[in-house]
Amino acid sequence: MKKFMLPALALVMLFSFGCATQDYVKQQIDPLVDRISKLEARVSSLESKVGALEGKVGALSSDVNTAKKDAKEAKALAQEAMKIAKDSADRAEAAAKRAEAAADRAEASFGKAKKAFELQQKK
Repeated sequence: MKKFMLPALALVMLFSFGCATQDYVKQQIDPLVDRISKLEARVSSLESKVGALEGKVGALSSDVNTAKKDAKEAKALAQEAMKIAKDSADRAEAAAKRAEAAADRAEASFGKAKKAFELQQKK
């Protein structure tokens, strides 16, 4: 009986673990396949969005470089305009001083002419 028991126990052990059937494996794998396909689609979508964002970043980078260049040009033009305005103000101030001096000379000449006229009238 011991001889019969050992092989019987081995057979029971062998059949108790069983084998996975194709349907069982398919049932276990199908949800994973669906999840993987959805994740692949999502990754693809995200990659396309990242590509679009990289393009926009490149365009913005060139816009920033253009804006920096324009700002430097504007600053140079503003400095040149300030220099011209300062030169003009200096010339205007010098002309005003010359005009004031001319007015003072004219007033002095008027005073001399008035005195000469008065002296001539007294004679």
